[in-house]
Amino acid sequence: MTPLRLLAMVTGSPRLLGARPQAQAAPVRVPPVSLSGAGGTAPAPDRHGPRARLRAWAELLRVSALFTVPGDALAGAAAAGLRPGRGTALAVGASLCLYEAGMALNDWADREEDAVDRPHRPIPSGRVAPGAALAAAGTLTAAGLALAARAGRPTLAVASGLAATVWAYDLHLKHTRLGPAAMAAARTLDLLLGATATAATTATTTKATGATTAPAAPARPARVRAPAAALPAALALGAHTYAVTAVSRHETQGGSTTAPLAALAGVAALGTAVLRGRPAPWEPPRPHAAAGGLLLTVFTGAYLRTSATPLLHAALNPSPPLTQRAVGGGIGAMIPLQAALAARAGSPLNGLAVMGLVPLARALARKVSPT
Repeated sequence: MTPLRLLAMVTGSPRLLGARPQAQAAPVRVPPVSLSGAGGTAPAPDRHGPRARLRAWAELLRVSALFTVPGDALAGAAAAGLRPGRGTALAVGASLCLYEAGMALNDWADREEDAVDRPHRPIPSGRVAPGAALAAAGTLTAAGLALAARAGRPTLAVASGLAATVWAYDLHLKHTRLGPAAMAAARTLDLLLGATATAATTATTTKATGATTAPAAPARPARVRAPAAALPAALALGAHTYAVTAVSRHETQGGSTTAPLAALAGVAALGTAVLRGRPAPWEPPRPHAAAGGLLLTVFTGAYLRTSATPLLHAALNPSPPLTQRAVGGGIGAMIPLQAALAARAGSPLNGLAVMGLVPLARALARKVSPT
């Protein structure tokens, strides 16, 4: 054995042993991964998948605030002294469509402003195209008017005024001093929409079947009397909306103590006025009037607690987060206010039905902001 071969056996070198070296295996390519917040690895989220698109539209339409809409029609029917019926359901559908049309149009009109103040919103972040948002606003407006038309011409007239107010607010009035008044007018018309639709379909059904029902006013047909009877409740809801809208004008920059304090005073005055109210004069004495009075107190207390507490915090510290929380509280407080208005009109069952929306609204608000 030669010295060279002995050295090769000791060192294990294949070249010295005369063997051909094996080809190296190709390196394994590992797909890139993104670090997750928990310290592990997770694939990057798909911003264009079905779930991502659904969430983007949910944010654009602010679906968590939708639960504040059906109570308008129910409170309107109760304030008119009428039971909910087909017209009430049509009014709810029309209100939901017009409300969501306003949400889509609002973000379309504010897309340049949101690109600076709220770049995470669906349009400036690129998750929803501006043209798609505008098309949705137009389609939803047409759908809302179509549903209102099925309840009769008076209902269509009120819905047309509501739609015009919504478009005027989003496209121009929101940036003027008339902004809060326009938003208050929209909510006032929405409650009157429920009263008008319920009265119109009730009168039509009564005429077609020949049945006798208790009219809203003994001396006049229900369809003439109902909208006027619901006006005080509609103005109360409009006053609350005015206060919340005035505060919302400062939610991105903060710094205003006057607006939350004024809204707090308005909420306290409104709650006191609702508590002092009595059932509508055309309502006959009810055997459960005491229970209705108790529910009125409970609903009004819930309204004051939901709206007043965040307003007080925003007045003490007018930062953008606390101001936004005050606006969200004011939006959520519309539900117990609607319930209180229904109970005040002598329809505690309508109030209970409205209050049943509170848990759903709160659960969805944790996922999608109402502001």
